[in-house]
Amino acid sequence: MSKNVVAERYGLALYQLAKEQNQVNKWEEEVRVVKKSVKDNPDLITLLSSPNLTIQQKKNVAKDVFAKLSPSIVNTIMLLIDRNRQDHIVDVASSFIEYANQDHGVAEATVYSVRALTASETEAISATFAAKVGRRSLNIENIVDSELLGGIKVSIGNRIFDGSLRGQLDRLAKTLTT
Repeated sequence: MSKNVVAERYGLALYQLAKEQNQVNKWEEEVRVVKKSVKDNPDLITLLSSPNLTIQQKKNVAKDVFAKLSPSIVNTIMLLIDRNRQDHIVDVASSFIEYANQDHGVAEATVYSVRALTASETEAISATFAAKVGRRSLNIENIVDSELLGGIKVSIGNRIFDGSLRGQLDRLAKTLTT
């Protein structure tokens, strides 16, 4: 079974449970915490994958790390550890977030800019680009990239909208050398 199929199945099951219990918004916030924690601390997955620890020790570590989360989310992580799929935690979280986003008409976006965006700029970008991908709004993560020189670059799923000065210069150089 491929990694994406595993993540999709667990993410969908967790999402359906959240929906049944009217906890989608709360669990989405918690799943984002799990995703960020694991991404920011790759040693956690290394520890949870260690053959030197028993499954119970791994579960105890995970319970300590994620103690403040909803029991169903912690239980999902425990199930992943039981089945030796702890390396799928981030993918399961991403899958859950994607299901929640689809339900709310939202898309995840990364916006690269020369400086941090203001709240009004973020709202304007969300309104403009959400319509282009058929969603109501965007959850925007702003990354400051001084190499852009000016403008912005927006990444939504597998689509990239490059309106940066660096992108325009690169396209012009490609045109001139062809």
